[in-house]
Amino acid sequence: MPFRFRYSEWDGSQDIGPLDPDDVLAGITDDLMNFGDLEHALRNLLQRGMRNPLGMRMEGLRDLLQQLRQQRRQKLDQFNLGSVFEDIQKRLDEVLSLERETVDRRLSEATNQLEGGPNPLKAFEEAVSPPNQEETAEEQRRLAETLKLITQKKHDFLENLPEDAGGRMKELHNYEFMDPEAAAKFQELMEMLKKGLMDSFFKDLSQRLESMSPEDMARMKQMMRDLNKMLSEKMAGGEPNFDGFMEKYGDLFGDNPPKNLDELIEQMKQGIAAMQSLFDSMPSDMRQQLQNLMTEHLDDAELQRELQELAINLDILAPPGDMPNQYPFRGDDELDLLQGLDLMGDLQDMDDLEKQLERTQYGGDLDDIDEDKLRELLGDEAADTLKQLKDFLEVLEEAGYIRRKGKQWELTPRGVRKLGEKALGEIYSQLKRAMAGKHELNDRGHGGERADDTKQYEFGDPFHLNLGETIMNGVIREGPQVPVRLQQSDFQVYRAENLTTTATVLMLDLSWSMALRGSFQAAKKVALALNNLIRTQFPKDALYIVGFSAYARDLKPEELPYVRWDESVLGTNMHHALMLAQKHLARHSAGTKQIIMISDGEPTAHLEHGRSYFAYPPSPITIRETLKEVRRCTKKGITINTFMLDSNYYLKEFVGQIAKMNKGRVFYTTPERLGQYILVDYVSQKRKRFGDRAA
Repeated sequence: MPFRFRYSEWDGSQDIGPLDPDDVLAGITDDLMNFGDLEHALRNLLQRGMRNPLGMRMEGLRDLLQQLRQQRRQKLDQFNLGSVFEDIQKRLDEVLSLERETVDRRLSEATNQLEGGPNPLKAFEEAVSPPNQEETAEEQRRLAETLKLITQKKHDFLENLPEDAGGRMKELHNYEFMDPEAAAKFQELMEMLKKGLMDSFFKDLSQRLESMSPEDMARMKQMMRDLNKMLSEKMAGGEPNFDGFMEKYGDLFGDNPPKNLDELIEQMKQGIAAMQSLFDSMPSDMRQQLQNLMTEHLDDAELQRELQELAINLDILAPPGDMPNQYPFRGDDELDLLQGLDLMGDLQDMDDLEKQLERTQYGGDLDDIDEDKLRELLGDEAADTLKQLKDFLEVLEEAGYIRRKGKQWELTPRGVRKLGEKALGEIYSQLKRAMAGKHELNDRGHGGERADDTKQYEFGDPFHLNLGETIMNGVIREGPQVPVRLQQSDFQVYRAENLTTTATVLMLDLSWSMALRGSFQAAKKVALALNNLIRTQFPKDALYIVGFSAYARDLKPEELPYVRWDESVLGTNMHHALMLAQKHLARHSAGTKQIIMISDGEPTAHLEHGRSYFAYPPSPITIRETLKEVRRCTKKGITINTFMLDSNYYLKEFVGQIAKMNKGRVFYTTPERLGQYILVDYVSQKRKRFGDRAA
């Protein structure tokens, strides 16, 4: 049966397989070639992410930061923090409305009874005391007078309450409510304020306040006394017994208790910071009132005293950090106090996570990012992105491309070879797209590897017979017959190629203009590719790499990924580089000796008594000393092939003199085609084809 395939739009759920270390290495190659800094390249990879094998972009730290900041903006645009205090005022107004309504009704009922009206207090009296048939009218009158007196006092008390919410709460603290619902709502408001205050110190503990028995409350206050003693001991330089403290009170700290005293201090510090941010982010006219409400109306003086001491100790041990105290809320959605505190805690967590992400972007460790907090704030996909970023480094390390050296990463020899292999493959893929072939050569002779084209056999040729062409020659000569009779001239053999050994010095311009014009990355890739080509295809050849700017210096292949242009010194000292190149080539007595020079400018420095002398425009002395070294290379049989990345008039004049003197070649090219020129030229010069068809 024929196979059937179904195609659907990418939705993120498809399995794309494990990360390929070669793909990850390719993701850092350009940055590494440009800046010569592996740590910088890895940081950039983690910041921006990379493309997966299906072409979809895998997110990086910048994306996580953007999501985090967007979520914070959404919260600030959604909520009105002033509504926290307004909610308290509304609750308080509701309490007072219920109480006033009940007091006014009771006062009206008592007045009506005293004035001889119907007895509307009968239901109330029966609720206060059992019905008594023997009660006299006088007793009922006295009861009505007492009720009127009480309700009038309460009415006057309620009418004379302060205007501010804090003053009202303070006055109502010891007030006996007539309305049961008002009393319950006031107590609920007090519990919310108490819970909000406790939340700023012990989030898990505050959830238990409502269900605490008097014995539990006494134990909690003892815990706070012991905690304050422990903090005082720490401030004095001692070693508090935190383990003993947790053995005694660990059950009060929920399912995820702190592991040490520092962690407990940090948790309490964050809670206090959230509370302070709540105060500071509110309108100024509400801020002090809410602060007074929360700190002055604990109904337990001992508990209030312990909390105040705890706040002082924490301020000494963990001073406020650099987290913002104010948030510019712009929305309309309302919040109550506990919701406001939760929101401020989330915002503080976002700020803390943002700092972790920013630190990691610029050299920090991915393990410093709180994965649980990231998952809580941004969801599972964000946590998966973090894991994927960690995998980038892990797959490179497991593939043997990078390794740890102290706190830094470095390329392994295998990683350097892989970079060269990739550079070589990239250049050859460009050649294939450009339909470029090898250069034709006319020097032909005997021996070597078999080529693809053929020639007439001559004495001494390797007998690599092309049977088809040989028989066809006999048929053409005598006509179709059986058997085919062959003569010596009919025999056709494959040509042969002879491989020559070559010693090469690659002279790489490291002057700042190479980076300025965007040529440096291409030159480094060519050096890596050429090194890889020689190591794998022509192992008997020798390659030396010389970098030059104000001075020339040897570069080892393993150093190539880290090489940077010299931005702190001026000069293009070809003179010194040619001297160093001749020194290396003098070690080789046989085979081809050549220099490949990659540059984008004229010589602007020369070596004199061991010192570099710079002049721009180039001085006649610099030009003369450089050409002297070209002449010496020519006398020693060293060919100089020059690959120029610029083509101004003065540069053409100079390299023209080099070509005239050395008989080498000059190529004017671009960074994009540099690798094609050099590698094709190198390979074509390696193979000399032998044997023309006899005339």
